[in-house]
Amino acid sequence: MAKVAFIGLGVMGYPMAGHLAAGGHEVTVYNRTHAKAEAWTRQHKGTAAPTPREAAAGADFVFCCVGNDDDLRSVTIGPDGAFAGMKEGALFVDHTTASATVARDLAEAAGGRFGVMDGPVSGGQAGAENGKLTVMMGGEAADFERAKPVVGCYGANISHIGPHGAGQLAKMVNQICIAGVVQGLAEGLHFAEAAGLDAAKVIGAISKGAAQSWQMENRWKTMTEKKFDFGFAVDWMRKDLGICLAQAKETGARLPLTALVDQFYADVQQMGGRRWDTSSLIARFGGVSE
Repeated sequence: MAKVAFIGLGVMGYPMAGHLAAGGHEVTVYNRTHAKAEAWTRQHKGTAAPTPREAAAGADFVFCCVGNDDDLRSVTIGPDGAFAGMKEGALFVDHTTASATVARDLAEAAGGRFGVMDGPVSGGQAGAENGKLTVMMGGEAADFERAKPVVGCYGANISHIGPHGAGQLAKMVNQICIAGVVQGLAEGLHFAEAAGLDAAKVIGAISKGAAQSWQMENRWKTMTEKKFDFGFAVDWMRKDLGICLAQAKETGARLPLTALVDQFYADVQQMGGRRWDTSSLIARFGGVSE
């Protein structure tokens, strides 16, 4: 069992930290809104710290899951940042979906005093709550082997992708693929409705064949019912796709479908769906009678 810190108790971090505590680790948490950290300690065995630095002090592992590059820098760098409190030889694992650039910058900022890995996750809130996340990790192989048993408290599929930043790049691939799949599913369900087909029968017929996907299995019903008040928010997806498109511009990769779906999500935002699940792409089509 290890002494660990967890920084960022959002919809993902809160249950992830809970799994660490349930796994028997000694957990100290930090959250920008301290009341949420205190609420976590009432639900789980652990303590709350007033700053990232104090949370990280003496920890063997420091985990982080915040919003974006700027949030990540704010909780790691500076006099109250986690890096100022980390002991030599510890390991920092970042689960934020962020840029590959910030992942490399943080590794450089550590200066070899402690290890740094980028480990963005996939699986959504349900995956975090059930401890079934996919974790894509970038950094040193030895650090990966050291982190894997602890990350296993909430990760069911944990992979070492490559050097610093590789985990973030893999997460970009994940989001690119999801964007295209959700748009295709939205169009397929819209087509079925327009054609007067029973969506349940259609999905029953095609969901075990080549068209099968996680999105189809888990989202087709709520999409046909136009229910989106759950899941992975459109605002978050646009943030992620923005990272993908910026990286593509830097590397020369061409992402025409991703750019198009990103604009479709902008339409959903204009409809008031900023916090809707990403499956809300189907809302752009309205009803077939319109």
